[in-house]
Amino acid sequence: MTKTLMPGVTGVLVLADGTVLQGIGVGAVGDAVGEVCFNTAMTGYQEILTDPSYMAQIVAFTFPHVGNVGVNVEDIEQFGDGAATAAVGAIFRDVPTAPANWRADGDLDAWLKRRGVVALAGVDTRSLTKAIREKGMPHGVIAHDPEGEFDLDALVAKAKAWNGLEGLDLAKDASCTQSFVFDEGLWRWPEGYAKAGQPKYEVVVVDYGVKRNILRALTSVGARATVVPANTTAEEILARNPDGVLLSNGPGDPAATGEYAVPEIKKLIDSGKPVFGICLGHQMLALAVGAKTVKMEQGHHGANHPVKDLTTGKVEIVSMNHGFTVDRDSLPAPVQETHVSLFDGTNAGIALADKPVFSVQHHPEASPGPTDSLYLFERFAGLMDGQR
Repeated sequence: MTKTLMPGVTGVLVLADGTVLQGIGVGAVGDAVGEVCFNTAMTGYQEILTDPSYMAQIVAFTFPHVGNVGVNVEDIEQFGDGAATAAVGAIFRDVPTAPANWRADGDLDAWLKRRGVVALAGVDTRSLTKAIREKGMPHGVIAHDPEGEFDLDALVAKAKAWNGLEGLDLAKDASCTQSFVFDEGLWRWPEGYAKAGQPKYEVVVVDYGVKRNILRALTSVGARATVVPANTTAEEILARNPDGVLLSNGPGDPAATGEYAVPEIKKLIDSGKPVFGICLGHQMLALAVGAKTVKMEQGHHGANHPVKDLTTGKVEIVSMNHGFTVDRDSLPAPVQETHVSLFDGTNAGIALADKPVFSVQHHPEASPGPTDSLYLFERFAGLMDGQR
């Protein structure tokens, strides 16, 4: 039955357990179903909302003031279109503020509308965050109706009926459909993004939902980055005679995507070519060497996560975005654990003792987030140098 809530309510978040959060609708009108997570980053909301790894998720921002830097065409991470291949919803403590930044070319609300992202403001994001920490990431429906008319029973039923991310291969939808070469470098003030110079390495990037800044970080260490679809075979990749292969980030269940990706990753490992995995690429690399992945209760989403590099003893503050993790107890020999989360002790990186192959769970491209881990692209370049 359609029901009008408290006066002024134009947006709701309805969880599968019947919980209803009321607030002010922002962004696109309509509703969207997904897994509700929270992100602790204080900056970079545009990069977060355009990260394909957030596909089929609703992101609650713990930082209360969102929107003040506006939006621009430079900070979009995905190559796909809008909410279909990135976050489907967003939740804010306060109504997004007007832009006040020299890089802004638009405001957040209008941008969300254009992208088809349903958003909700004016809710207690601290309480929601605490609930996720205690009970895990719930299935929910976020809805926006300017008239404030919501069929809550139908929305609860929709949230309950959603099967969630386990067993879901989303990389095939987030991936490109044909190969292309990316030639943009990292952003530098005040010039903006630099053009790549003369390439020193040929790198094939397997696109499971790659972020633009990963490619920029690659070109900045001298790579020509050729991006290929997620279902590209190892034979097709090796036929390009690359100096190295990067397995990108992406959304969904690594075991599901791994049904077709893992056999090809095994062949890439056996080829002796340097291989570097990031996020989903890390998880599927772990599957390829015999480890297991498991669903996390609340995941890791933020730009302030401490990770220890066990190979150097250094602690880095990194950006993370994942709801699945590699089961560290399942890592077989000759796999070395290279990084570990200091929040909860979960695995954050591996390397093979007998192959030029390594991967990390976090996002070394730092978009958004600190640049503590950019050295990993130099480490990848060093492996490619060692094969020459």
